[in-house]
Amino acid sequence: MSFGMQIGVLFILAIPIACVAWTVTHEELFREPRDYCVWRSKNGKSLAERKFFYLFTCEYCFSHYVTALFLLFTHYKLLLDDWRGYVLSLFALVWVTNAYMSLFARLRVDIRSERATADVKAQEARVKEKEIEQLETTISNSRADGG
Repeated sequence: MSFGMQIGVLFILAIPIACVAWTVTHEELFREPRDYCVWRSKNGKSLAERKFFYLFTCEYCFSHYVTALFLLFTHYKLLLDDWRGYVLSLFALVWVTNAYMSLFARLRVDIRSERATADVKAQEARVKEKEIEQLETTISNSRADGG
């Protein structure tokens, strides 16, 4: 496989890895198992138990295992055709995967911020509309009273 093709596969293969790692460690679908893993990672009896359950709560940690699983299925190697190509691809994929997840997290923060700003503006508009309605009612009532 050419170097350009290897780089293309690197950036494309990181997308589903990031999707799986993010979904398991952040999305509501896996909240209950994740909450259980958080509890076990804090209250486990042994260090090994706490670390094992922690890996399901940290997207960076979990992305290493998801990447290893994807490498097992795809046999993707970066730069070298022996076992060293697997090692290079593992760390390169983890790096690109985590860059994608960081970008996605930042995008979510921006969207949440814009949504909150829009909600505040809408609330302010509703308050102003009510004030205008009250003023109009007061004016019409004062005209009706002859004032």
